[in-house]
Parts: sequence; structure tokens; C-alpha cells
Amino acid sequence: MLAAPQSRAGAIAIWIFVVTPFIGLLAAVPVAWGWGLSGVDVTLAITTYLISGFGIAAGFHRHLTHGSFKARRGLRVALAVAGSLAVEGSPTQWVANHRRHHAYSDREGDPHSPWRYGTSVSAVLKGLFHAHIGWMFRRELSNRERFAPDLVADRDIQVVDRLFGPLVAVSLLTPALVGGLVTGTWAGALSAFFWAGLVRMAVLHHVTWSVNSICHVVGDRPFVSKDRATNFWPLAILSFGESWHNSHHADPTGARHGVLRGQIDPAARLIWIFEKLGLARDVRWPVPERLAAKRAR
Repeated sequence: MLAAPQSRAGAIAIWIFVVTPFIGLLAAVPVAWGWGLSGVDVTLAITTYLISGFGIAAGFHRHLTHGSFKARRGLRVALAVAGSLAVEGSPTQWVANHRRHHAYSDREGDPHSPWRYGTSVSAVLKGLFHAHIGWMFRRELSNRERFAPDLVADRDIQVVDRLFGPLVAVSLLTPALVGGLVTGTWAGALSAFFWAGLVRMAVLHHVTWSVNSICHVVGDRPFVSKDRATNFWPLAILSFGESWHNSHHADPTGARHGVLRGQIDPAARLIWIFEKLGLARDVRWPVPERLAAKRAR
């Protein structure tokens, strides 16, 4: 198992990589207020972020990839559509990539391990860039038939796959349409397109990619796993609980990733609501004895 870099300089460099982009984003919002960012934009951005983010966390990841729960047909299709609105790829390709990641996590074959180049400071920084975004430019697409044969054979999911292009347009243009109708102006439509379309998409992308990069380098490892996955609490809310990554890798099929006291996991709460409404069944909730056996000593 590869070890994290121990130097103080390495730790400082990593934290700069982690924190700086989010400080910039937070600074941009108050600066932009009154310069094109309105209450309509904020409302639309939050709404679309929740729909697409829950679609990734509860839909693409916990349901389609790991089978953490079984969903009624309507919910299964709705989650696949909602996840597609995040513009992170079609359901089948996303699932194939992620299952491959789990099969080879932090080893040769993992499409986005930050430990790809070694353990020195420069190697880890290079690896963080690769895990965060660089791997997508290498076009190492995972084989769908090998890693997602169940989805390849699922007619409903294949329809959503084929509609991915139009769904991207819906994701980006619907906020503009709503913003234009609410404000009655082209400026309102353009502003909504920028904030609730482009910026919302970019923020969700970087949060998702941060689970690939940051959550394999920085954070706590309370559970034993076969890789370097970590729990990184600052991203818990924005990622809908996905940043409890060490817990997830210790128990991949679990419907709840935030399994310890005080760990916020919005996606798990949504799955709980689905279960109470009779839309989800066979939910794989954490088993205390199983968790205790996996606690790091």
C-alpha cells in the first residue's frame, strides 16, 4: 500500500490545492451580487444543483453502480435522468468507470488514482491533477460490456444513455428559459444560464472530481480499506455525503457513507425517504457489527 507524503511542505502544498479553488468561488459570489447575480439565479442554481447532485450521489453512484438499494422503475429512470443532468457522462459509462475504479483502486488499472506517479511531493501533486481532471483527457474509457453488463442489458437505462446529448441541453438551457420567463428579459435569461447552468455544472463537477483526487490523499481513515481512500469532512454537504470516501471503500455497497456520529450524509437521507415512501426496497443500511470489524486499530 502506498503511503502519503510525510513532509510538511507536501502537506502545505496539498492543502493549498484543496482550499484555494473553493475560496475563490466563495469570494466570487458576493463580488458578483449586484453585478449580474440575482435571487432568481441563486434559487435556480441551488435547485438544479440539488437535482443533478442527488442524481449522481443517490442515482449513478449508490443505486446504479453499487446496488445499495432497489428502486421502482419510475424512480430508477428518474435517478438516471437526474444524474445525466450533472453532465458527467451517460449512466452506463459513468458506472463502468466507477466500477473499474473500485476494482483497481489506487493500483495499476485505476483510471484516476492520485498515486499513479509515486509518493514524492511532486509526484502526488501531479497525481492530484491527474485524478481530478487529467484522466479524462487520456480517454481511458472503461469497457461497458465488462464493467456494466447489467446496464448494457437494461433497456430503460440505454434509452437514457441515448438521450444524454439532449439532456445536456436541457440541463444548461432550462435555467435560461425559466430565468427569462420570470424576469421577462434576455439579461435575466443570460444570467440564469451562466449561474444556474454553467457555474452550477462546474461546481458540481469539481466537487465530484475532488472525491476522486482529494479523498484519496487528504483526510481521515477510520476504517480499513485496500486503498488510500479518506474521509474529507469539508466536502460532505456539497458532495451529498460522497466525501465520506474511506467509509464507502470499506463498505462499497452500503447506502449510507457517513456512518459515524455527526457525519452528514444527505444522499442517505434521501434514500431513507424513498424507502419510507415505498419507492425503494432492500436498502443496504450499515450493520454495526460489520463496521466494528472494519475499524482501523
